Amino acid sequence: MAVKYYNDSCTYRLPQKRATAEWLRRAAEEEGYVLGDVSYIFCSAERLLEMNRQFLGHDYYTDVITFDYSDRKGTRTVSGDVFIDVETVADNARQYGATTLQEMRRVVVHGLLHLCGQKDKTPRANAQMHRKEDKYLAWWNQTHE
Repeated sequence: MAVKYYNDSCTYRLPQKRATAEWLRRAAEEEGYVLGDVSYIFCSAERLLEMNRQFLGHDYYTDVITFDYSDRKGTRTVSGDVFIDVETVADNARQYGATTLQEMRRVVVHGLLHLCGQKDKTPRANAQMHRKEDKYLAWWNQTHE
């Protein structure tokens, strides 16, 4: 079981990959799951827009798309592919007054939370997602900053 990082149509490099994988393992455990094989694929805005159109039928830019291959009922193992648009993450960071790396960490854990079954389409579910993101970002900050 491993967290892996790839690039598709961009050159972004997430720092502290091993520490990030351990942080994600702990977050998955806190959510009641085992961390399986999770791939983070960093890509351009155009690439993720193309995927959003092709796979979800949405014609707009987004910061993350998660493809979930988890077994939440049997082994309670979360696995999947998390595609992250590095350009939209940087734009959102500026909009929210965060650094690009802070916003990237939020999106990374956001993808994991989707794999753990957390939804974000209703106002209530979105608020819960945001609280969980904040909790896990605080964990990161306590040990790495």
